[in-house]
Amino acid sequence: MSDHSATANFPMAVALRLIQMNDTAFDSERVSGIIAELKTKPGALLPILHAIQEVLGYVPGECVPLIATELNLSRAEVHGVISFYHYFRGTPPGRHTVYICRAEACQAMGSEALEAYAKSSLGVDYHENTRDGAITLEPVYCLGNCACSPSIMVDKKVHGRVSPKRFDDIMNLTRSAS
Repeated sequence: MSDHSATANFPMAVALRLIQMNDTAFDSERVSGIIAELKTKPGALLPILHAIQEVLGYVPGECVPLIATELNLSRAEVHGVISFYHYFRGTPPGRHTVYICRAEACQAMGSEALEAYAKSSLGVDYHENTRDGAITLEPVYCLGNCACSPSIMVDKKVHGRVSPKRFDDIMNLTRSAS
């Protein structure tokens, strides 16, 4: 290791202090633990981002300088990866996530109309939360349920042959489960 490694934690410590000064729900210890655990893996950036999102539900902007410092990357490089992959969220999700399949088989069976209905009935567009914070709407490009198109997935449960009425029934059950 070079002499640079002796000062590598200084920016991390400064970033952590700045985060702790903000009145946010950001869990810097947890994020630092994830980074420390995964930073030696080859191509560590993606596993770190996935782990942070798995634990927190999203990748807070406050993570960017921490990750950049520990992986010796620029903040722009880390932000570029987060913004390139649509899977990574920069804001907390709703209590439930609804994914609408946008693949060809579902489109052929009416998913575009279902998508328009869902957006209208929930009052959101993709990547947004309902006002009550119950539901986040997300696109997905195949749920592997092509024979039962159009399909949606609520949290981790796939539903097939979803009509607008069935969508409403599923949303009512989902909201009542919150």
